[in-house]
Amino acid sequence: MDRRLPRRRWTLAGQVVCLLLCACALDRGLAQIRYSVPEELEHGAFVGNIAEDLGLDVAKLSSRRFRIVSGARKQYLEVNLENGIIFVNEKIDREELCEQSPVCFLHLQVVIESPLELYRVEVEILDVNDNAPSFPWSEFNLEITESAAPGSRFPLESAQDLDVGSNSLRSYLLSANQHFVLDIQARNDGSKFAELVLQSPLDREQQKTHEMVLTAVDGGSPLRSGTAQITVTVLDANDNVPVFDRSVYRVSLVENAPRGTLVLKLNATDLDEGANGEITYSFSGHAPLKVRELFSVDSHSGEIRVKGIVDYEKASVYELYVQAKDKGPSAVAVHCKVLVDILDVNDNAPEVILTSVSTPVQEDAPPGTVIAVISVMDRDSGENGAVDCQIPGNVPFQLHSSFKNYYTLVTSEFLDRESVSEYNITLTARDLGSPPLSTRKTILVQVSDINDNPPRFIQPSYTVYVTENNAPGASICSLTAFDPDSNQNAYLSYSILEGQIQGMPVSTYVSINSDNGNIYALRSFDYEQLRNFQIRVQAQDAGFPPLSSNVTVNVFVLDQNDNAPVILSPLPRNGTVATEMVPRSVDAGYLVAKITALDADAGQNSRLSYQMLQATDPGLFSVALYTGEIRTIRRFLDKDAIRQRLVILVKDNGQPPLSATVSIILSVVDSVPESLSNFGDLSLSPQPPSNLALYLIVSLSTISLIFLVAIIVLAAVKCYKDRDSLGSYAFEPEPPAEVNSNPGNLSQAYCYKVCLTPESAKSDFMFLKPCSPGTPRNNAARGADNLALSSQSRCSSVNNGATTPNEVKLHSSSVLNINLLVEFVK
Repeated sequence: MDRRLPRRRWTLAGQVVCLLLCACALDRGLAQIRYSVPEELEHGAFVGNIAEDLGLDVAKLSSRRFRIVSGARKQYLEVNLENGIIFVNEKIDREELCEQSPVCFLHLQVVIESPLELYRVEVEILDVNDNAPSFPWSEFNLEITESAAPGSRFPLESAQDLDVGSNSLRSYLLSANQHFVLDIQARNDGSKFAELVLQSPLDREQQKTHEMVLTAVDGGSPLRSGTAQITVTVLDANDNVPVFDRSVYRVSLVENAPRGTLVLKLNATDLDEGANGEITYSFSGHAPLKVRELFSVDSHSGEIRVKGIVDYEKASVYELYVQAKDKGPSAVAVHCKVLVDILDVNDNAPEVILTSVSTPVQEDAPPGTVIAVISVMDRDSGENGAVDCQIPGNVPFQLHSSFKNYYTLVTSEFLDRESVSEYNITLTARDLGSPPLSTRKTILVQVSDINDNPPRFIQPSYTVYVTENNAPGASICSLTAFDPDSNQNAYLSYSILEGQIQGMPVSTYVSINSDNGNIYALRSFDYEQLRNFQIRVQAQDAGFPPLSSNVTVNVFVLDQNDNAPVILSPLPRNGTVATEMVPRSVDAGYLVAKITALDADAGQNSRLSYQMLQATDPGLFSVALYTGEIRTIRRFLDKDAIRQRLVILVKDNGQPPLSATVSIILSVVDSVPESLSNFGDLSLSPQPPSNLALYLIVSLSTISLIFLVAIIVLAAVKCYKDRDSLGSYAFEPEPPAEVNSNPGNLSQAYCYKVCLTPESAKSDFMFLKPCSPGTPRNNAARGADNLALSSQSRCSSVNNGATTPNEVKLHSSSVLNINLLVEFVK
């Protein structure tokens, strides 16, 4: 679809000369639009409404990052994103931009993102007649012999007009005279030059000089012109003129040939002798100035050599006009044309232009996401100008060629910022010349983060040890989690998940600093009340959506020696010191009393030791270091006091150790009154001490036999009645009975536990010693002390020297507990 806008005229004074909106040629296959605009327009001049021509929404131009990219050194054109109009940003000089090229284009690339679209825009720069023709010199001097025949031709210096097309040089005019006319000829490139043609013979004797005005005019509107003064001096005759071998020479020259390279050696001959036969060579008057800058002619040898830098990309062929003239009087110059074809060499490396780079790119961008639009060009021709682009194969990107010399860099797979946060992609553009030239350009592609990694704690779980009696508000530990994401996605906050500790919310026990993960105790822990607890800590990032992970923290409270021993027995009665009675007749080693104490701490802090702090007679009693048993060291003497006061120190093994003391008064008596017995409630008749052991053994053996028979009978009955039953039975234990003997001071308790399962056909008896170690019997007067069996299987100490009874247990799947308390009377 072609659309043409009417031309308007622009003048250098700022008025509009000619705005030709020549083409908004939109080829859907190539996505190309063409505009035409005159040169020399002022800043802000209208070029075209590209948004309307492309059918784009003007309101979205900014959000879609609409922009134009030009390969020119200056940004001649710009786009108003508010209305989509292309306007002149900087005055365009066509002659500076394209020199003498018949057509001049500005090639633009239009890039629009979201989605990515590419358009090629060509803006043709139209020439305006802003340059008048001009001659290299304002005066020309010609010497013509009077013998010159009518029709002789004399080339004139050509005028130069920087404009092109209709504004370029169109014709020459010669002022009125009697002898000369102009013959205007055209070169291969269409440029004009003039030759002065002798129309009637000259007569030196009549007129030695002839003056004329040569005018060069262009075809622009308004018409512009330039003039030069021609002075012809008439010389005497010189019969022969030089003759070239050929009128036209054609040679080839490689571009970039070094200065001084021989292009061609001309040869002209003159049949005259002497000075009339000596030939000099020079450029003809109408040789272009550009040719004179690039080539030189040796005046004596006729050698044409390279003078400047020959560039194929500027011109592929040059026309040289050379004249030969002898040194005789009235010398006539002859002319020849030399065509120099420039051969292209691969002297231009490819140029890489990043038209658009979309970076950073999100790591979850799908394969095929466009990262950059790249254009390449090579000023060489043929294979020297054919370019191939490549990137390394070890990057997750690919190059796609959209159309000639345009590439798009796209992702070939999903990216992972945590593995590689940025890529330096080296793009290599290499032409097909020999040897090939290449250009490398590095494209930095940064990968932006998404929240795809949850926080991770350094340890799968944490174990924390806190000493009890800690200060409230003190830090007990610090948790650390890390998130491989970046920025906001890696910012972590810590919190304690809801839970309960001993029926109370966990938030009343500990708190956590949400920024650094430090956990603080909100209260002072007591090992005796809380030995360990568990909390769940969550680390959550600030991404969207946020990700989190949890970890378990096991807190163990360590014991501190903060509890002093507590005396359980003997205890004061009615506010008085505890009193024990000791028979005077006891032997050494007699168990007088036992100190029982308890420490609420644990471990070494609860390990108790006993020592005698004060005693009426330190050599009479001793206390066991770890059991607290008070025993006699020797027998009582008559001189010993009947009241002995002992102060016992109970000390734990903590650091520093804590202690407690207990006082006990021991009364030495000849016999223990019945009413003052510590443990007995029944009066027991005295028996000889030597029969106590025998009675105990016989009694226990009899009772054990009775129990065994009863168990067998019960088992047989149960098996008979409920042979297939899987139930179990348990008998309520009988209340314990206590047996006390008069002669002794301490009691002896025996524990009997019988366990029975009716379904079991097998019974096992285990004979166990009492809990306290037996001691030699000293109290022979008392046959037995108190025998007690509690539901917790507590056993008291056996009095001195008695044969140790046994606790009997029968084990099976269902347990029948029968507790018996047997009273033995001496």
